[in-house]
Amino acid sequence: MSDSSSPEKNRRLIVRQLGLTDYEPVWRAMQSFTDSRQQDTPDELWLLSHRPVFTQGQAGKAEHVLTPGQIPVIQIDRGGQVTYHGPGQLVVYLLIDVRRAAIGVRELVSIIEQAIVDTLAGVKISAQPRAGAPGVYVGDAKIASLGLRIRRGCSYHGMSLNVAMNMEPFNRINPCGYQGLQVTQVIDHTPGVDPESLMESMEKQVLQNLILQLGPYSWIDVRQEL
Repeated sequence: MSDSSSPEKNRRLIVRQLGLTDYEPVWRAMQSFTDSRQQDTPDELWLLSHRPVFTQGQAGKAEHVLTPGQIPVIQIDRGGQVTYHGPGQLVVYLLIDVRRAAIGVRELVSIIEQAIVDTLAGVKISAQPRAGAPGVYVGDAKIASLGLRIRRGCSYHGMSLNVAMNMEPFNRINPCGYQGLQVTQVIDHTPGVDPESLMESMEKQVLQNLILQLGPYSWIDVRQEL
């Protein structure tokens, strides 16, 4: 008799494509989902963009927020320091039962980084992770950020990839707590590409590469709502 709680039976995934959203309601929804999920709850990936917001990690230092202006600053429960989210940036939240999947935190970080590197390679951008500084870089410039929280053996929060956005708000912070850190975006390395089409392409490719890196799922359902 097969075990209905075995990892193979639970490799199910729900993908939610949420569009442009406010930050805090999605953050609270991630917390609620993680607190209420059961042993057989499918994993979920949430793909979206946020309206302008600075988010400050658990150990974030106030001095890294320089001149936020009218953009709100929200203290949250992921790792890392301050970063910026805004329209034209692809955000993916990974709600994964890492204990069930037997994935360590460092391995999950590597999975996310490799999915981003592979996606950028598809548009001929050479990118790489950097030891001791989670994220993905093109030369010395950061193009993608990572921040995770593990609770009850499950992950939430995730990654952001700068695709085709207004980069000015990054000048108002020390990105990820590094003074003078350069940031870049996909469209700066793919001139002449339509920003909307680029965003759609990046979402599709990041999703495919994340699923490939996470391993086979027996069932995938795509939805447009929480």
